[in-house]
Amino acid sequence: MTTRQAILPLAAAISLSASLSTAQETDRTTQVAAFNMNPLVVTSTLGVETVEESLSSVTVIDSETLERQQPSELSDVLRAQPGINVKTNGSFGKATDVYTRGTNSESTVLLIDGIRIRSATTGGAPWQFIPPELLNRVEIVRGPRGSLYGADAAGGVIQGFTLPREGESRKWVEVGGGSFSTREGGAGVSGSVGNTRYSVQGNHVDTEGASVRPGTKDLGFRNAAASASVEHKFDNGARLTLLGMHSRGKTEYLGGYTDFAIQTMGLKADVPVSELWKTSVQLSESRDEQEQGRGSFYDTRTRTARWENSLDLGRHEWILGAEFYADEVATSSGYTEKRRNNTSAFTQLLSDYGRFDTQMSIRWDDNEAFGEEVTGSIAFGYELDSNHRIRASYGTAFRAPTFNDLYAPYSESTFNGVTYKSEGDPETLPETSATVELGVGGRYEHTFWDLAVYETNADDLIQNQLDDDGVSRPNNVEEARIRGAELSSGFIAGNWELQSAFTLQDPRNRSADPNVHGNRLSNRTVQSMRVDADYSEGPYNVGASWIVEGDRYDNASNTEKLPGYAIANLRLGVALTERLQTRFTIENAFDRRYETDRGYRAAGRTAMASIRYEVQ
Repeated sequence: MTTRQAILPLAAAISLSASLSTAQETDRTTQVAAFNMNPLVVTSTLGVETVEESLSSVTVIDSETLERQQPSELSDVLRAQPGINVKTNGSFGKATDVYTRGTNSESTVLLIDGIRIRSATTGGAPWQFIPPELLNRVEIVRGPRGSLYGADAAGGVIQGFTLPREGESRKWVEVGGGSFSTREGGAGVSGSVGNTRYSVQGNHVDTEGASVRPGTKDLGFRNAAASASVEHKFDNGARLTLLGMHSRGKTEYLGGYTDFAIQTMGLKADVPVSELWKTSVQLSESRDEQEQGRGSFYDTRTRTARWENSLDLGRHEWILGAEFYADEVATSSGYTEKRRNNTSAFTQLLSDYGRFDTQMSIRWDDNEAFGEEVTGSIAFGYELDSNHRIRASYGTAFRAPTFNDLYAPYSESTFNGVTYKSEGDPETLPETSATVELGVGGRYEHTFWDLAVYETNADDLIQNQLDDDGVSRPNNVEEARIRGAELSSGFIAGNWELQSAFTLQDPRNRSADPNVHGNRLSNRTVQSMRVDADYSEGPYNVGASWIVEGDRYDNASNTEKLPGYAIANLRLGVALTERLQTRFTIENAFDRRYETDRGYRAAGRTAMASIRYEVQ
């Protein structure tokens, strides 16, 4: 079956789910349905709003979904979500890139509990080292968010939350194992004492892994991770929160291994200065440390201070803030620069005129490496009736050149048996982009659907290019154009729950170079689809996910094509008692062989079982 043949019947399923009316009867309560159909989101505006109120394209993956699906990697959560493509160098902790709406992987910002984490040298987020077992929630905001989050938020922002829900009190322990000699275990406790909330959880996974090429050895992965938080609420309404996450382990690749340590730490104070004015200050630090053996290491650290003020002006909410961060690099390579600072100021105005609302924001960044950049956005929403709403937006963003782009010295390295030559270029320019988007959606008691179309035009797109001397250097592509459409929908009917997403996009190189003009941007698919279906009856929950991604080109010249793939994941959960639960998952149930990066085959059929005990 071709990818297109697999997608077309699923598109009909999405259209069917989108057309279901509110007249459907359900055994579930309205409260549960409303929670699933219209959840809260905070990433899109820096404040709390529902998905229905948002003027952005948003997907929320809640704790119930994460518990049901039991993803082994964060990429499993993101794969084929609206506007998302994932590329990996194999399974089990291998190098991972996430492309949002056809932009570069470095153009998707990853936040953990509001703290940005990435490698300052490569610019990419450590997706493969963030254990999904520690996350209680994931928010995906698509479209430019440079005016709120600064550099690199051209494609979107993905935020994971380790914090439990307000008032939640849990004590649990879990063990499991399965294919590829995988063993895992975790435990956690959360609760409150007076006005103080706390949460501590940990997880450990160890696997012999799978081979990425026929005839080669299995490539193992080990990760020990923990997160903790303490929040105290004072009598005057002020809150003081201390939180952190740490992930440490080892991942193997052909010819070597990487020891890694990923960490975030933050202290945040929220103070209601008056009934109309709230202020918050956050101090944070994130680290991405990787050692590749033989004395080769790349350690980066980002320290951030952020100040936000929210003013309630009746129909309007005005947010003003400033941010300062410093990137520091310590490596075994001789970088000419190892530190750079960024100072910024931003403001946002949210206005509600009844059926009509607006969002306007602007941000100024001053980076000592490449100068000043100003980004902005404006969005409008109009409520057609109590169930339907349209929205339109325009936003700009920029991607900052990384330390590797600007300062990396000439080097040769062997990775998975291949020798690479690379070098930075201090003349690399920031990448800038502008996006226009139109959207319309419907939300009912037990059903929702949302359709968005967009176009992004990027100038000086940064991508690595193999020069005539065989050395890979950063290159600014004069112009790129990305057009796309996203349709997502879902419903709850009786004991059934369905979520589905369908994406079409056309990411094109529009530079003047006749050799690549009109080519598809590398590593991007044209179409993708995801359907998650679950059925609950008494103590049982059974579900399946069908994930489809189309073909992609592995190079800018579009001469090396990787075929698309379609995989099915199955799951079963059984509540043995009120406190004891067991879960079984089979990923890639039909044992499909596929690659999302040439030469790096994903693992075949993977079966896992776990048992969890909760103390109430």
